[in-house]
Amino acid sequence: MEFDEVIKKLVKLSDTENIEGMERFGIKSPKAYGVKIPELRKIAQKTGKNHLLAKKFWKADYRETKILACMIEDVELVTEEQMDRWVSEFDNWEICDQCCMNLFWKTLFVDKKIFEWSTHEEEFVKRAAFTLIAVLAVHDKKARDFKFEQFFPIIIHESVDNRNYVKKSVNWALRQIGKRNIELNIKAIKIAEEIHTIDSKGAKWIATDALNELKSEKVQRRLKTQEKT
Repeated sequence: MEFDEVIKKLVKLSDTENIEGMERFGIKSPKAYGVKIPELRKIAQKTGKNHLLAKKFWKADYRETKILACMIEDVELVTEEQMDRWVSEFDNWEICDQCCMNLFWKTLFVDKKIFEWSTHEEEFVKRAAFTLIAVLAVHDKKARDFKFEQFFPIIIHESVDNRNYVKKSVNWALRQIGKRNIELNIKAIKIAEEIHTIDSKGAKWIATDALNELKSEKVQRRLKTQEKT
């Protein structure tokens, strides 16, 4: 599918009710068609990987075209400069998470960008750092434990950021690390307990929520069963 053909498809699928629904979940974009993610995936499958088209989609600056850009981008052609440019243009949590889940975690620069972005002042840039940790914890099956242990210091340090989309991503990162295996679960629980002692409303929320899940019977049972296999 070519650019103009995709735009026509997005116009045809546009739905103002979906836009209103997204806004209720904090997804506010100045330019949006209101097309649902499953429909965007179908378009991306038909388009296939295409670096030049991805750049064109991103530049179009619609919610849907940005999501399509990260879906069809060729990861081997992504540069650090491109990642920095895209992340600086995130205007809501959905674009942030879609880019991290569909593209950024697969790049060679992912660890470097996590550390760089984790101290960034912009809310969605910082969110991207911790979203990437969470995504890696789920999808990077071959990674050794130390890959995730290296992120504990920045999780502790940034747990005092009370902004909603930051604290939720810090919490998400800690929980996903703690659900990889029993060893990381024990370590993540200790980190959460340390965070809970910090005099910060956001830190205490992060810690309490993480501890509730990581210590839960469901998670403990799954990890112990996993340990035996």
